[in-house]
Order: sequence, then C-alpha cells, then structure tokens
Amino acid sequence: IHEKLIVHSDLGKAASWKRLTEKFLNSPLPNIEETKTDTHYSILSLLLCLSDSPSNTTYVEKPRDKEVEKEEEFDWGKYLMEGEEIYFGPGVDTPDWSGESEEEEDTQPLSREDSGIQVDRTPLEDQDPNKKTVPNVSWKVGEPDARSWLEQHVVSQYWTGRAPRFSHSLHLHSNLAAVWDHHLYTSDPLYVPEERTLVTETQVIRETLWLLSGVKKLFIFQLNDGKVAVRNDIIVTHLTHNCLRSVLEQIAAYGQVVFRLQKFIDEVMGHSPENIMHGTVSTPKKTTEAPFRTYQAFMWALYKYFISFKEELTEIEKCIINKDKTVTLSIVIDKLSPRLAQLKVLHKVFSTGVAEVPPDTRNVVRASHLLNTLYKAILEYDSVGEASEQTVSLLFSLWVETVRPYLQTVDEWIVHGNLFDPAKEFIIQRNKNVPVNHRDFWYATYTLYSVSEKTENEEKMSDNASASSGSDQAPSSRQHTMVSFLKPVLKQIIMAGKSMQLLKNLQCKDGSPQQAASRDAERKSLYTLFLESVQSRLRHGEESVPDTITEQQATKQSLIKMQSIAERHLELDDVHDPLLAINFARLYLEQSDFHEKFTGGDVCVDRSSESVTCQTFELTLRSCLYPHIDKQYLECCGNLMQTLKKDYRLVEYLQAMRNFFLLEAGDTMYDFYTSIFDKIREKETWQNVAFLNVQLQEAVGQRYPEDSARLSISFESVDTAKKKLPVHTLDGLTLSYKVVPWPVDIVISLECQKIYNQVFLLLLQIKWAKYSLDVLRFDELVCAAETPQVKEGTLLEQGTLPPFGPQTESIKQQIHRMFLLRVKLMHFVNSLHNYIMTRILHSTGLEFQHQVEEAKDLDQLIKIHYRYLSTIHDRCLLREKVSFVKEAIMKVLNLVLMFADRWQAGLGAWKMESIEKMESDFKNCHMFLVTVLNKAVCRGSFPHLESLALSLMAGMEQS
Repeated sequence: IHEKLIVHSDLGKAASWKRLTEKFLNSPLPNIEETKTDTHYSILSLLLCLSDSPSNTTYVEKPRDKEVEKEEEFDWGKYLMEGEEIYFGPGVDTPDWSGESEEEEDTQPLSREDSGIQVDRTPLEDQDPNKKTVPNVSWKVGEPDARSWLEQHVVSQYWTGRAPRFSHSLHLHSNLAAVWDHHLYTSDPLYVPEERTLVTETQVIRETLWLLSGVKKLFIFQLNDGKVAVRNDIIVTHLTHNCLRSVLEQIAAYGQVVFRLQKFIDEVMGHSPENIMHGTVSTPKKTTEAPFRTYQAFMWALYKYFISFKEELTEIEKCIINKDKTVTLSIVIDKLSPRLAQLKVLHKVFSTGVAEVPPDTRNVVRASHLLNTLYKAILEYDSVGEASEQTVSLLFSLWVETVRPYLQTVDEWIVHGNLFDPAKEFIIQRNKNVPVNHRDFWYATYTLYSVSEKTENEEKMSDNASASSGSDQAPSSRQHTMVSFLKPVLKQIIMAGKSMQLLKNLQCKDGSPQQAASRDAERKSLYTLFLESVQSRLRHGEESVPDTITEQQATKQSLIKMQSIAERHLELDDVHDPLLAINFARLYLEQSDFHEKFTGGDVCVDRSSESVTCQTFELTLRSCLYPHIDKQYLECCGNLMQTLKKDYRLVEYLQAMRNFFLLEAGDTMYDFYTSIFDKIREKETWQNVAFLNVQLQEAVGQRYPEDSARLSISFESVDTAKKKLPVHTLDGLTLSYKVVPWPVDIVISLECQKIYNQVFLLLLQIKWAKYSLDVLRFDELVCAAETPQVKEGTLLEQGTLPPFGPQTESIKQQIHRMFLLRVKLMHFVNSLHNYIMTRILHSTGLEFQHQVEEAKDLDQLIKIHYRYLSTIHDRCLLREKVSFVKEAIMKVLNLVLMFADRWQAGLGAWKMESIEKMESDFKNCHMFLVTVLNKAVCRGSFPHLESLALSLMAGMEQS
C-alpha cells in the first residue's frame, strides 16, 4: 500500500500510512504484550478490507491528543489543619442555634491567653446576615471550600482606603516595623504614629515589575508630570519605613527612565499619550513633521530591547505566581542589576543624543549628533576592557540598528547613483538646481554638512573642498565634527556616489540595456554585508574554544610571543612602554590577521595616533564596513574612468589640448603661426579674424581633420599702453577649442582653457622672437652695406661718416657688432625656448600622461589636470610672484623684435647709438636674470630653473 501511494504521488498519505501502521504494529494489544503479532496484522487486514481504496480517498490526518495522566491531588492544607477548628463566619448550611447560646457567646468572649491561638474576628460589617459571601452550592467531600480558595488565590484590595488585616509570623524580624514604631513612640514624646497602608513584600515586588514594564497606574508608585514618586504611607512589616522608601526611590528613578524612553518610542511611533487619552491613536500628529529614519531606527532598537527586558520581568512574575522559589525584593533587585545598569547607560545616551538637542534643530544635525553620541559611548566603554563587555554589546547593538538608515542611504547612492534622503538627515545633500548633464555637476551638485559639537553651530562647505582638497586643509578645531564613523571613507563615498550618478546618466543617454538588473537582485546591500562581516568576525572568535586547557595554554603562549614582537617594534621607534606592548598583544588575540599584518610591516606604530588605543570597535569598522565601501568605490569609479577614456575619448581630448595650445603638434602649428609672423614682418594687416581662422583651418585640417572643426581663433584689441612694445602685439590672440562634449567639459573647463591660452600666448611670443632671428640673413645686411649710392648718400646727409676709407672700416665694425649681438640674442632665445619646450612642457607632459593612466576616480583626474596646468603655469613664469622675471624676459624678447626690425631696415636707417643701447639693455637684463635665477636655484625654491640658469650663465661668460 505504501509503494502504491508513492507511485500515485500521494506522499502525504504514504507518510501517514507508514507512521500510523508502524505505531500500531509496535504497540501492545489488550492481553497481548508482544508487538507485530499475527493479531496485529489480522486487524490491519480487516481494516483494509472494510475501507475504500486508499488511493481514491481524500485523507486528512486528524491530530490525536495524548492522554495525560491525572496527578493525584492532595490537599496539604486540609491535611495540616486537621483537628483545628477555624471559624469562617455564618454560612448557609450553618444550623440555627437558640437565642440563649447566642447571648452566651456574646457575653463570654474567647480568651487569647488561654487558647494559645490567635483568632482574628471578622469585622461586623462582614458578618451582616443579609450578605451572602458564599454561593449556594452543595460541597462534596474532598473538594476545597470556595471561601478558602478565594482567600488563598485572590489579592486583597490593598489599594483601597481601608487597610486589610492578615495573619503573619510573630517572629521579631517579621515585625521590625512595629518594633521600630514602638521604639520611636517610647523614646520620642512628640512622636505621633501615622496611618499607613500595610502591604506585603510580594505586592511591592509585583508593582516594581509592573513599573519597570511601563505600567503607569500603580498604587505604590505614582506618576506626576513625568516624574515617578513613591507613596509616603506604604509600609511592610519586616522593614522600617525609611529603609523601604530608600529602596523604592531607587526603583522609581529607573521607572522614570523607562517612562521617558517609552514616551520617546510612543512619540516616534505616532501615538503619544495625549492622543491615546483622547482616543485618537490612529490619527498621526499634524503639528510636527514625521520623525526621520535615524530616530525611527533608534526607536526600533529601544523597542526590541524593552521586549527582551519585559520578557525577563515576566519570567520573574511567573516565578512569583508559581511559588517555586523564594523571591524577595533584594533578590529581584540583584537579579535585575545588570538591566538597571543598562537602563542607566541608555538614559545617558538618550539624554545626550536626543533629549538635550533643541527642538528647532535640523534633522542632519540631530542624526549626526545621535550617531556620534553612540559612537563615542562605545569607544568610551570599550576602553575599559572586559569590565564593560555587556555595556559595549548593548551599545553596539543599538548603534548597528540606528546606523541602518545611514548605511542604506550610502548603499543606494554608491550602488544606484540615487541619493534618497527625503528627511534631509544625511550629511551629504543633493542640490537639485544643478542637473546631472551640467558642466558644474561635479562641483556644485552636493553639499557636505559639517556639524561642530563644541560650538553648537553649523557650517556648509562644498564637497569639492572637502573631498578634492583632502582633510589636511580642515582646521584643527573641526577634527571631531560630522558623523565620526564615516570620516575614514567619506571621500570614497562622495566620489563613488557622484561617479555612479554620472555613470547611470551616461548609460541612459547612450541607451545601453540595463544589464545590472539581475545583478542587483542577487547583490546584497551594504548593511547586510556589514552584518555578515560582523557575525563572521564574532563566530571566528567563538570557534577557538574547543579545548579549555590547550586553549588557555595557547593563548598564554601567543600573548607572550606577541608581546615580545610588539616590544621589538616599539623599541625600533624609541618607544619603551610595556603597557602599550600588552595592548598590542591583547589586540592580536582579538584579531587573527593582525599578527601577519604587523610582522609584515604594514602597520606603522605612531605614539600620537589614535590607533595606539587599540579600540576593538574601530577595528570592527575597519575590517567589516570600510572594505565594502572601498570595493564599491573602486568598482564604480573604475567603470566611470573606463567609460570616459574609452567611449568619450577623454585622453584624446587632453592630447588635443596639448597639441594645439602647447604646440606639441609642432609641424602643424608651425604652418599656422609662421603665416602670422610673415605678415607682421612684411608690415601687412594680420588681425583679420577670417584670415586667422583660414590659416588655422588649413594648417590643422591636413593632419587633424577631426579637430579642425573644433578649433577657432579670435583677436581682441590690446591696451594702448601695451601697443608701444612690439612683443605685446600678439596679446589679443585667443585660441578656443569648442564643442568639448559633456562630460569631458568637467575636466577641460573654460577656466582650464584660460590657463592653456596664457601658456599659448607666451609660447607664441617666444616662437616669434626665435623666428624673427632665424629668418635674418647675413648677406642681406652685407648687401645693404655694400650699396654705395644709398649708403654714402644717407651717411653724408647725416654727416656721420667721412667719404673715404675710414667710412668702409666703420661699416664693417657695425656689421660685426650686429652679428655678435644677433648671436647673443639667439643664444638667449634658444635657451629659453629649449627650457620651455623640453624641460617644462615635454617632461611635465610625460608625467601627466602617466598620472592620467593611473587615476582611480574622476576627482583624482581633475586634480591631476589642474596640478598639471598649475605646474606649467608656474614654471613658465606666469605667476604673479615671479612677474619681475617675466618682465625681464619680455624686455629681452622686445629687444629681439626691435633688433630684427632694424636688421631688416639696414644700417643706414638708424644710428650707431641704438645698437649700443640695445647691447647695454640686453647685458643688464641678462645679468639680472642670471643673478635672480642663481639665487633661486641655490635656495632650492625653483629647482626646475637650474638648467635655464646654467644656460644663461654660459651665454653671459661669452659676452
């Protein structure tokens, strides 16, 4: 039958058939003690024949209740009170007595001294014959009497105005309150005993448990305006009034903490006590906005803590009800002492992190302050060591639960590029006025809020300043601001978030399929990964306890070994501190891979650093949280860099800027600027924008057809003061590289093009001076000097030379001086040209290319590009600080252009004194530059100028 049911896929029937038949076959039958007999199988066969086909029947197994053997009830009370006569007052079954016996009973009261038994008479109002206290029930022998059962199981109403009386022991310790009252009465004649309500210790314990459970309507403890007070008229028989009150006031303080935390939980949940009193629990408060997610997470952590706390209180109350063990007030307080200590810590954290924050504070400040308070509390208690393990465990569980919204926000941002923060509680907030495809997206999209806890004020600073410039530039007074636990990875979070948002936008723009949907379904969130890492770290510590003796020995040996290693490393840095070595050894025992890292030289021992404190919590974050953020940072930033370099040709655009602005495409740009120089040399108009652009397009279009459409040049008029100097004729030229596509314009911005243009203009001026000297021909000057008609006529009119032999000798001397001056100027210009083009642009460009290839994120690439531009800007002497050097160089270049102009004009076009003045001016500028550059090189402030200084010094020695 079992196989048939399985074949028919009735697995439920098969399992039930197998289990029930096995149970029946293994059970004894009446008068048969053996199992699996012929009788068993015969009965089974009979049942099978009587039944329908098992495979065609719908069968549902009915649960069978096991018969519980009734325990024999024994009335110990009746057994122990056997032979004792106890008067319970008149009842229904009491026979009617004669009036005489009643009178005798009234006139002859019982004597307490003679009987030896204290008999408490029921008050007269309870003996009213009209009141029936016992129902009209006929009691059988062996059943407990209803009145006695109620007296044993129902609590007397001690909270009413009338104090009940009950029997208790006559022992001295059980009547300490009465003895102390009697002592005060006899010793102090002015003492007046007060009326007090007598309660039992069990009732005090129960109200204590109810108070800590959050019950507000109590008799012993009263809640007034958020403060818990103890009634002054409560007394127990075995404690003095002052003793009981001091104990209950301590309990009341903890009860007040419970009420304050419970009030916070109710407020965050949306049903405050005021709403509950008015019956509007389901209606949320409209006057204030909903609590943000960090407060909700903190509330949920407190709520879960109180659930476990109330379960413990319920267990104690069950123990009191069952009367299995002796439970006294001191036992309860001692048992709850760890919980009460935790309540004290929770109240301290709550007061500092939540209650003391002004109500008009923004959510970002509140969330940061709460997380910082928990973080600092964990570090504070963690530094104590093993004495506060339970407190650290409690605070860590609170912190892990409270930090969930923050980690979820970080995860959503760095994984999906969406900064979801509706309540504005995250320290980084999105500026929605700047779209993603804007060129200022990388700088003006997000704002980092830094909250100072010392001055209680708040400052905004751009995340570009914080993330791009690094934390080194932050002032020292702001070192402990914002969310502390995110500080080490704040830059990675900002970079990963912006990169992912930019990358997502690029993918949507390109229309690429969303291949990441399946990966997102399988991917674990950052918070889940963090929890799993923490659990694996804790489990790794728990696995090392299989053998107690061997484990203790191994721990001791490891401790000694690690302490010696730490001492050796500390002695290398001249740090002699045995306590520090022990701390490192303790740290080694808590983290298994620390030994490998430390001996491998990856850990730098610095006495001033915070790592010396060996905080386990910081190590937990470093090993369980930060690696996941770093991994996502490297992944998304790497994908963005690959997309920009591969799909958007970022490297090609950077190379194009260097080719045309820095003249690295020498042959192409030579064709362009020589056409301008020829026009200037021939005294023709060259400032026409159409002419300039045609020359540029012709030069660039031959070798770089794609860039010819992007390049354009314009000319603006120069100041009249600068027009007097020929070297400033080119100052109005501006080269533009248009149509830089987004997001490449984030790297190559308009500000960058301005710096490129400054260097471009300087290079044009140097190239112009070099070209002007290079095109001068010796034969032109000689031929011009050998034309006697022109030269003699000119010289005679001027009256400077005699018409015979000395005149020819003077002309040769002038030509020789011109030759020498030209060589000196060429040496200067060539030295400057070689310095700029090779030592600065070429070597710096090679270094820039290498750094671009190794850049991990876009922010790093932007900084590399800015640093490269700043370097060539400074080394080309364009900075204001070294403007006097540039002015001297411009003066020499101006002399070169004037010299070339006079060379072209011929000897007769100018006087000999002008050559002497040019020689003198050049010598002075040359001497000044050599002196200044040598001093700068000797100071070490400008090491890159050493080659230029040596080259100019060599030229000065020749002169």
